[in-house]
Amino acid sequence: MALPVTHHTEHAITVAAAARRVFGLIADVGRWPETFPPTVHVEHVERGETQERIRIWATANGQVKSWTSRRLLDRERLSVRFRQEVSQPPVAAMGGEWIVEPLSGTESRVRLLHDFRAVDDDPEKTEWILRAVDRNSAAELAALRTAAEQAENRAELVLTFRDTMEFTGDAKAAYAFVDEAGRWPERLPHVARAALAEETPGVQTLEMETRTADGSSHATSSVRICFPHERIVYKQLVTPALMTAHTGVWLFDEGRITSAHTVVLDEKAVPDVLGPDATVADARAFVRGALGRNSTATMAHAVAHARR
Repeated sequence: MALPVTHHTEHAITVAAAARRVFGLIADVGRWPETFPPTVHVEHVERGETQERIRIWATANGQVKSWTSRRLLDRERLSVRFRQEVSQPPVAAMGGEWIVEPLSGTESRVRLLHDFRAVDDDPEKTEWILRAVDRNSAAELAALRTAAEQAENRAELVLTFRDTMEFTGDAKAAYAFVDEAGRWPERLPHVARAALAEETPGVQTLEMETRTADGSSHATSSVRICFPHERIVYKQLVTPALMTAHTGVWLFDEGRITSAHTVVLDEKAVPDVLGPDATVADARAFVRGALGRNSTATMAHAVAHARR
């Protein structure tokens, strides 16, 4: 009987940033959803100084996959080894390593290695995995370079905020209101259209058209990870023009709903969207106001639904 075939890939990129700055972005998985396009959500299962277990949800060839990985962080060598504990088909096993190599004080080389086996060594499954690895690796390395090279003004471009609403009523009913986003057009005045799909329990895709205060509208596409009746985490895969990334979470406690957002602004889009004299500060205020209004409106309707 033939042994399973292990396939190996390597992707690399040069980054105009110090190696330790780049390594910090790789090591901090909590920031991956805002940094890496394929990553939807990451949670720590276990966490130590040099070893950790994480659960990750990410897109691969248009599908949402989830797995738990062990990671070994070598801060001296500037490397992170990873190995999936239980892989999702068509992947039978996968691991690899991030390696950051200093080229100078202001430039580094990043190598991303993968090794994997396909279920049953099936050629079609192998090809599917190769496409996903190539696509995701290229997207992650390009995004890593962008984040590392704009590190000096990154703090200005990343906006994090939350709104909270107190209420008396059934928290599960409030959760259900947000969970049933496919019904938002009939329930929320700022939602013109919504299409919700949930092929895997707890993993939703939501396409939505939202009306803005000036009467225009914009379309978004999101992946939502649902943890009944506690929280709904989401990431927009298609964002409005002012953003390069938008992640968020709905939190439900007895007597309280919270909507939290993390947005990465697109500095180059600011003049086109807000006018030639607009600044990043103007964009921060605009996005904070627009998202806050929509979140508050949604929470108010969820509260009314819970009270009924």
